[in-house]
Amino acid sequence: MTRNKQNAPVDACYYLTFNVIDWVSLFTRPLYKQIVVDSLNYFILVKGVKIYAWCLMTSHLHLLAGTDDTYSMANFERDFKKFTTVKLLAAIESEPDLRREWMLRLFEEYGKSLKKIEKLSIWQNCSSPVHIDCKQNDTILRQQIASIHEDPVKDGIVDLPESYLFSSAGDYTGTLIKGLVQVTVLRQGVTGINRLTAN
Repeated sequence: MTRNKQNAPVDACYYLTFNVIDWVSLFTRPLYKQIVVDSLNYFILVKGVKIYAWCLMTSHLHLLAGTDDTYSMANFERDFKKFTTVKLLAAIESEPDLRREWMLRLFEEYGKSLKKIEKLSIWQNCSSPVHIDCKQNDTILRQQIASIHEDPVKDGIVDLPESYLFSSAGDYTGTLIKGLVQVTVLRQGVTGINRLTAN
């Protein structure tokens, strides 16, 4: 049987970014951010997705994630976008947000331009996932994790990556404070990257 191209080996993971359409700064409100956090934890618990690193910025979400042969990365991307879109739209409708009408109109125009069944779209279609072999490319893996965690520092939000609440940087500092998402922490081992238990 031929392996589905979207199904990477068990020891593989992907670096990907989910962008809000037109780079809208959607994630400025705690409720919207919490929806992403809860959704990531849902996919970890229910679908068995491994989140190794993450960082939610105002207009995008960086992930280093892995799936197994029963649930491909393409399926995760599709399902996560649909799942969060429904919840985020409901939250936008209920929140007293001055940008509500503008955002909803923008999301509707984007949905129409794609001629999709869904009336409104929040996420851009392409996430440009980059495949990384966890056994062979531990240097690249560590660089990707550092890059994800440095994003809030580059944007001047925090001075230290671990000070940013909506990322996994704190999970990698060895502090006793657990992050918001049940990540599977990766560390440099004698024979490459070793998986640790989720927080």
